[in-house]
Amino acid sequence: MPVKNIQLRYFASIREAIGRGSESLQTDAADVGTLRDALLARGEPYATSLARGRAVRIAVNQTMSDENTVLEDGAEIAFFPPVTGG
Repeated sequence: MPVKNIQLRYFASIREAIGRGSESLQTDAADVGTLRDALLARGEPYATSLARGRAVRIAVNQTMSDENTVLEDGAEIAFFPPVTGG
């Protein structure tokens, strides 16, 4: 698999838990699900804040996506909790 350079962005409670708003990453992950698995394997705080049982929304290049979305070189992947209105 070719290595891709991607930009990760974290928002709201996920950003607070991880301790940063963004990071650059080189990955050979083919899709968002594989990328998420790699982040979970880093251990804490990724394992808790991005856990499969948690409600986490994902956007790829500012488009809502799911874990089957294919990753391209230069992609921006954002992780954020669901937003509720009031």
